Amino acid sequence: MGALIQLEQVAKVYGKGQAAVNALDRIDLIIQRGEFVAVMGPSGSGKSTCMNILGCLDTPSRGVYRFGGVDVGALTRDQRALLRRNYLGFVFQGFNLLSRTSALENVELPLIYRGMPIRQRRERAREALAAVGLTGWEQHNPAELSGGQQQRVAIARAIVSDPDVLLADEPTGNLDSARSREIMDLITRFNQERGLTIIMVTHEADMAAYARRRIDFVDGRIAGAADAPSGARNK
Repeated sequence: MGALIQLEQVAKVYGKGQAAVNALDRIDLIIQRGEFVAVMGPSGSGKSTCMNILGCLDTPSRGVYRFGGVDVGALTRDQRALLRRNYLGFVFQGFNLLSRTSALENVELPLIYRGMPIRQRRERAREALAAVGLTGWEQHNPAELSGGQQQRVAIARAIVSDPDVLLADEPTGNLDSARSREIMDLITRFNQERGLTIIMVTHEADMAAYARRRIDFVDGRIAGAADAPSGARNK
């Protein structure tokens, strides 16, 4: 393993003057390649702002963000979009699937943006759905799938392009406890078997326990970082 992500004195300020809000206040963070990190904190603590910066969806007001040794702040908007497209996968609480589109077509989307030929991308999408346990469900649209199955489709879509990092924002927030454990077992397997780096925002301590390290945000700062309890991930 080696340092994949580095934040050095990164700050994010919204607004100006007396209305200015320090969403992030000069944070330092290193995430090693192959880590599984859980990010926690109350609403407004800065965890979502940090995830947006890591996902190249936002830029710091100051400080340096390095991905694989590259200064992301020195990249153009188009270059950041390419980094996001080629190296990052995203999973959200709300699934964000296209409602009138089959599971297979939803998973194909990132490969369409890459310009991959239809036969190749269809094969890759089928492989990704098989990896999340949805062989036989390729032609079902989201309305025909359970919440857990929809999140599996979303995970397949996130991994189909073979990213270096999976950014998961409350991936179990809309699921019951049994489906949550299934999704966390799946994410953990990708981390362990594929070496996929996982960065997950969650407010649930039992979900954070699947990670190998937990980072707590408070008032725009990192309040603590420690190895997560091993109980959940060893089940």
